[in-house]
Amino acid sequence: MSLSLSPEEQAITARQDGAGMAMRIVAESARLLGAPRLIPIASAHIDGALYHGDSGTLFAEKLVEGGARVAVRSTLNVGALDLMGCSRIRLEEPQRGMARRMMEAYRKLGCEQSWTCAPYQAGHRPALGSDVAWGESNAVVFCNSVLGARTNRYGDFLDIACAITGRAPDYGLHRPENRLARLVFDVSGLSASFLASEIAWPVLGSLYGREVGNAIGVVTGVAGHPGEDALKAFGAAAASS
Repeated sequence: MSLSLSPEEQAITARQDGAGMAMRIVAESARLLGAPRLIPIASAHIDGALYHGDSGTLFAEKLVEGGARVAVRSTLNVGALDLMGCSRIRLEEPQRGMARRMMEAYRKLGCEQSWTCAPYQAGHRPALGSDVAWGESNAVVFCNSVLGARTNRYGDFLDIACAITGRAPDYGLHRPENRLARLVFDVSGLSASFLASEIAWPVLGSLYGREVGNAIGVVTGVAGHPGEDALKAFGAAAASS
């Protein structure tokens, strides 16, 4: 299946500025993933602002130099520095300076300085059925399974490229047919006292992740709402198992 771009998308791809660079990244990713088109997104959550090496900093700064700005609401995952207490950070120079430059570059791109892996508990809650481009494994699970928005797990560089273009490849969990549950994870046989305990949902999430893997499952047998912290713990454990 070949990728079809709109005339506007084709025009942006031909540009040599930051927006053009971002559109080329998104378009080529879509082609490699077998997506037939790009779709508009409502928001993004950026996992790529955590310093892992100079290349990430230089990439973000190149987008800034090219005049790029995010086209949709974009929150930031955790960074490498505590900006309120950098003296306690063990990261040495020049890496510390590069980490700070990376965080500043994402600010200049127009991202909200949320610095959290749980943006949904900091006011970033996309609407049911909306398409978004989120990074961070627990946030992706919560977004899809609790909020009912639609996102794949977007990795570093592609996440900010989607935010700048306001588009994402139309594949994976953006497509309704790929969101149908194939397995049932029934917890009805567990006691109410266990399900109300702090250890229950991380343990169940770890078990779910090992048993279900990459398949889509549905959890049944839960009496009452366990609370968002419990669901966060479940999703984080499942995504990392």
